[in-house]
Amino acid sequence: MKETVISFSMIALQLTVLFIGISFLLNFLQSYIPYERIENKLKQSHPILASVIALFFAFLTPFCSCSTIPVIINLLKNNVRFGVVMVFLFASPVLDPTILSIMTVIMGWKVTMIYILITSSLSLIIGLLLEKLGCERYVKQVMMSGYEQSNKAFSFKAAWLETWQLMKTVYPYLLIGAAIGAVIHGLVPAEFISNYFGGDAWWLIPLAAIVGIPLYIRLSSMIPLSHILIMNGMAIGPVMAMMISSSGASLPELVLLKSIFKKQLIVAFVLSVLSMSTISGFVFYFI
Repeated sequence: MKETVISFSMIALQLTVLFIGISFLLNFLQSYIPYERIENKLKQSHPILASVIALFFAFLTPFCSCSTIPVIINLLKNNVRFGVVMVFLFASPVLDPTILSIMTVIMGWKVTMIYILITSSLSLIIGLLLEKLGCERYVKQVMMSGYEQSNKAFSFKAAWLETWQLMKTVYPYLLIGAAIGAVIHGLVPAEFISNYFGGDAWWLIPLAAIVGIPLYIRLSSMIPLSHILIMNGMAIGPVMAMMISSSGASLPELVLLKSIFKKQLIVAFVLSVLSMSTISGFVFYFI
């Protein structure tokens, strides 16, 4: 019990310092970003270039899977190409700059760079493929409401207010992940994890991808939890598969998507997230 408390305290302290510092810096820098010009570029550029811009836009707008939906509706309303919108939908929840920065500190820059490269590439490929397959016909006609374009003022106060908002909405999930990780580290024998979830059991990767969606473990919770699991002997492939599937799609998000997508596109979306997480897991499995 004592080891669990100490482990949680150390992880929580490290995450708190990182979260506040990185969030404040990123929110301050985001005040320089011309969001309206980016949206115009998404509409006017070649599909490939627009998709790359969508990845950049996803990185700049750190939303969870549910928070992405109003932005998706706004992009569709403004006649942004369907494939480009889908690229943003897949990429936004998994490319949170604050969480990626914490991932770099905790799991190393090599793991983070591979993660970014895989998720960005698969988001782009799958988004454009869904357009090529004609899935745009499964988008419902919806009216946009309740969304306002954000225009951030250049000030330290505005950056701090944004950081405080993130503290209230995202930070608790970091602590939840840290708490679960500390319990696993203190109470679950490392031998148990390494024996049953480590090694060359390739089938754990698709299983972890499937399990991740109904769990809805936010990326902010999965970072400290994944670190503990890997430290205790779990293979990195299943960890990454679960991380991507749980943050890329969730039951609450699917309920929201039902208001703008027909069931055929929702099924395609779920299968796409499962494919992205499974492929990502196997890439980490083989490297």
